[in-house]
Amino acid sequence: MKKLLLFTLLAAFIFLLSSCEEDEPTPPEETDYSLCKGAGYDYDYTTIDDYELVWSDEFDVDGALDSTKWGYDVGGQGWGNNELQYYTNGLNSWVEDGKMIIEARKEAYLGREYTSARVISKNKGDWKYGRFEISAKLPTGVGTWPAIWMLPTDWRYGNWPNSGEIDIMEHVGYDQNVIHGSIHTKFYNHSIGTQKGGSRVIESASTGFNTYSIVWLPERIIFYINDVQYFRFYPGLYLNCPGFEEWPFDQRFHLLLNIAIGGNWGGAEGVDDSIFPQRMEIEYVRVYQSDTVTNLQKG
Repeated sequence: MKKLLLFTLLAAFIFLLSSCEEDEPTPPEETDYSLCKGAGYDYDYTTIDDYELVWSDEFDVDGALDSTKWGYDVGGQGWGNNELQYYTNGLNSWVEDGKMIIEARKEAYLGREYTSARVISKNKGDWKYGRFEISAKLPTGVGTWPAIWMLPTDWRYGNWPNSGEIDIMEHVGYDQNVIHGSIHTKFYNHSIGTQKGGSRVIESASTGFNTYSIVWLPERIIFYINDVQYFRFYPGLYLNCPGFEEWPFDQRFHLLLNIAIGGNWGGAEGVDDSIFPQRMEIEYVRVYQSDTVTNLQKG
């Protein structure tokens, strides 16, 4: 009888103890990627021939940039890359002899030792899909880091890198004439060693004008220099059913043009102060879109 009582009390204690523990969470359901097979876009992008110019700047009028097309990112907080410059509001960029000029200088300004400009089309030129062409002559010298790129306007999927980044052109002065094109997403970005990109040597990068362009389609982005393809990002190569983590490029993006000084990549071999001032010159910016692309539907 005593043994039965002790057993009953022990069982009750164990039940009481277990009821105080947190329930183990139910694991999320796994994505059934098989549902996505055959759900891509059925078209041949090489045959699309109805691109039309929808936005451009040919820089025909000397003076300040066209404020209906361009604005500025302003500040000197390092911009997430430990950059050294202060981006000013119109002091380091203007139109001269038919070109947009972005000039980086060695000068003290609001706590920084360099000034430059970061010109943006946000809320003045924002697009989803298209062909983007920019003719540019790049700065040179150790410590310069010019870029022509795109960021999301609305950041629908969250902060960087979740909502994406498209780098049409990047160049670092310590690796002269090597041009880089790349993308950044939640699952593909340099901070976790998974960035997707390509590069090409252009001997005239800082002595002449070259055309840097992308064709951005609903499921791929293709990179060109002077109409020669050198990289494409197509997540369907890796996954049957990419989500926003691999492909956030279904929202509108805007253009950015800038020269950074130093920073995690541009300053990897220091900054040569004897090179300044340095300019990036932009001959034109042209954006084309296609009704064929806009009207594409998944199969």
